[in-house]
Amino acid sequence: MSQTVPLTLPSKPAIGSASLERAAAVPWFVWTGVIAVSSITFGLYWDISWHQTIGRDTFWTPAHLAIHFGGLLAAFTCTYLIFSTTFGHDPEARAASVGVWGFRGPLGAFLTAWGGATMLTSAPFDNWWHNSFGLDVEILSPPHVVLGLGIMGVGIGSLLVLVAQMNRASGAAKEKQNRLFLYVCGLLVVLHLILISEDCDPTLMHSSIFYEVMTFGTPLMLVAFARASGRRWGATIVASIYMALMLAGLWIFPVFPATPKLGPVFTNVTHMVPMSFPLLLVFPAIALDMVLNRFANRGRWFQALAAGNAFLAVLIVTHWPWADFMISPAARNAFFGQNYFPYAFPPSSYHVAWEFSRGETQRAFWLGMGLSWILAVISSRIGVAWGERLSRLRR
Repeated sequence: MSQTVPLTLPSKPAIGSASLERAAAVPWFVWTGVIAVSSITFGLYWDISWHQTIGRDTFWTPAHLAIHFGGLLAAFTCTYLIFSTTFGHDPEARAASVGVWGFRGPLGAFLTAWGGATMLTSAPFDNWWHNSFGLDVEILSPPHVVLGLGIMGVGIGSLLVLVAQMNRASGAAKEKQNRLFLYVCGLLVVLHLILISEDCDPTLMHSSIFYEVMTFGTPLMLVAFARASGRRWGATIVASIYMALMLAGLWIFPVFPATPKLGPVFTNVTHMVPMSFPLLLVFPAIALDMVLNRFANRGRWFQALAAGNAFLAVLIVTHWPWADFMISPAARNAFFGQNYFPYAFPPSSYHVAWEFSRGETQRAFWLGMGLSWILAVISSRIGVAWGERLSRLRR
């Protein structure tokens, strides 16, 4: 008696579902770039807190390792991308690449590889600097400038790799990568504002220097990222990510106990000292989004003029009164963080953190504010152009 053997074939919907899953997947090198920039950003915040709390007791601190892990991961990933594209036989990868000195790879991969190498170069320089001159008193010491250049290369390079991949994607994959893009943009804003944080203290918010440093590059980043994201509220989302990350650091770090390991110790520190309360960047960002959406069809210079004016105006309106609050006793608590001081800061100088800096004349103030307006407009104009280039980048 004959028997029939059932033949089971995969249904078409199942095959289609698997194909959709593969199409929606984010490439592994995009994930490593996101992890690398995250590790650098969190490590940098941790390192500043370490210096304020424990002191620079050794190069091999967990914070330093997190920073350089990010640089190594990004450099190795992008070096692999360059060599696999140059010597491989993938026509799609070669079509989505550029040539540099006979090698081929994504544009961002070359910048990232250089940035990672620069970060590693800064490590022995930083170690020698501390052994020769002792502790840092400023964020922008020479070895830190070299490190900052490397971090900038890794951050922007990783962003370019992500953007090129995002612009070639579609559907669910594009949406996922767009969210990762906004997150990395938020990290880059954190890195930028950490770099200029010494001139962004509440005690300087009634001085022109605060507005000068804030208009030098911040509108550029927010305008460019908003334009490249294609989202109506792109700048607001990026600024919100910055504020959320900085608030997390302010509220989480003091939970962990720590004591100084280097002297002299002027302030009795018993927990990790965080960085300051974040700037109220979300409000100028909302103004930028509203202006850019309203005048999207106007000329680039008109958009830049409107964006620069809106950014600076809202920056002044929000931070001038905010500074009054931040130097008041109401902000000297764990929520706003105005009662945290590094171990090397003497109690006799606490009042300096609660008084406005009066180091400029009225004439110098107005000249500085005029310069801030020029910087805001030019920065916005560059941001418009860069955002358009990012939105078209595919290699």
